[in-house]
Amino acid sequence: MSRLPIRLRVAAGFAVAMAAVLAATGVFLYTRLSEDLYAALDQQLQLRAQDLAELARDPRGSLSTEHTFRFVESGESFAQLVAADGRVLDATTALHASSLLDARERARALHAPLYASLPRLPNLDEGVRLLATPVQRAGRPVVLVVGATAENRRETLSSLREELLIVGPLALLLATALGYLLAGAGLRAVDAMRARAAQISADRPGERLPVPQSGDELERLGTTLNQMLARLQDGLERERAFVAEAGHELRTPLALMRAELDYALHYAAGEDELRAALLTASDETDRLVTLAGALLVMASSEQGQLRLRVETVSAGELLASVCQRFSWRAEQLRRSLQAAAADPELAIAGDRLRLEQALGNLVDNALRHGAGDVRLTARAESDRVVLTVADDGSGFAPGFLPHAFQRFSRDHGARTEGSGLGLAIVLAIAEAHGGSAGSGNTARGVELSIHVPRAPRAPDAPSSEPPAAAERVPPGEPG
Repeated sequence: MSRLPIRLRVAAGFAVAMAAVLAATGVFLYTRLSEDLYAALDQQLQLRAQDLAELARDPRGSLSTEHTFRFVESGESFAQLVAADGRVLDATTALHASSLLDARERARALHAPLYASLPRLPNLDEGVRLLATPVQRAGRPVVLVVGATAENRRETLSSLREELLIVGPLALLLATALGYLLAGAGLRAVDAMRARAAQISADRPGERLPVPQSGDELERLGTTLNQMLARLQDGLERERAFVAEAGHELRTPLALMRAELDYALHYAAGEDELRAALLTASDETDRLVTLAGALLVMASSEQGQLRLRVETVSAGELLASVCQRFSWRAEQLRRSLQAAAADPELAIAGDRLRLEQALGNLVDNALRHGAGDVRLTARAESDRVVLTVADDGSGFAPGFLPHAFQRFSRDHGARTEGSGLGLAIVLAIAEAHGGSAGSGNTARGVELSIHVPRAPRAPDAPSSEPPAAAERVPPGEPG
């Protein structure tokens, strides 16, 4: 069944259901009619017994005189008067002299009316229905037996059975055809969605499926698929923008490298000019390597595959490590780089290298584009640790603050240099830890922050072994 078209499966299910309904209806009608015919026959026998009761009580009356009492057609009904010992006192001409009742039935019929059925009589090859009632004849109790053949009932039931066998299959065939047509009408909307889906491609991402206004599962399916297409379109547009922006960023250092190498190859007059050209090319190479690493981090974060080695990291040690890495640059710029003392028990559940990379990007941003002192702080907020880097620069333009952490975004005010990926990488690392990043202008300058999960407090009794780092590698990330 699973290999059949859904229209045929729906029609087949409809046919099976209708067949069961028709069969149950036919059985019910047949059974009910049979019971009604039996009840009608019993009522007729009761009326005949009442008509013949006076004749049976009269010793001079005779049941054999059918021409005197024409209550039914000859041969279809009969009557018999039986004594308590089983002797037949009187009977219609169609019966033999043997009693229609056995001794037990006669004993019961002498006290109350008794209905019985016989498969056949000696003179009749068909079933009969009997009613035996007690009467008094010449002061003695006798039993009046009236009966009739069940031929009319059998013929009526046979006719009904033949009609059901003819009408039933025709009704089933019509119902199946109707079910097939209704299934086709219901699937027409699905076929329309399929035809439109065949036209949707990367060149036409804005196309959407037609959604029937039926308020049922088809409408919900169409709406869900259109929402999925919208998400795919957004992702496609982001990827296209990422490729275009990455190509634009890569083009500048590559062009500079090409120009410097061409100058060194063709125009360098001496060793000093050659060395200067190669030094510039080396700087651009470093820029390319940094940019390629940034693009790789962004691509991994977009796919949810940014690798994290989660461990317990002391917030104070993290700030001190980042300050030590950038202290030489601060000295060259004659600026102060300080890490505020953090709570010794304040710890982060995260990847030390990624967190140092994120803080390093914030410090680099402050040293490149800010001014004055650069201050690193760490504080606890509920189940989060907030790491901040502040400087005394001119700050971001107000309209840029909501977009500060978007990739390839640049402030068109004072902070205009760079690839526009440093803060985007900070946000990607924070989100990979289940946290967030934020920016804001202060009275003294700019404050950038990342919010990452706080590690649970260590137990009172220190462990003899340091906690092992838990490595979390998303599916698809190479080890």
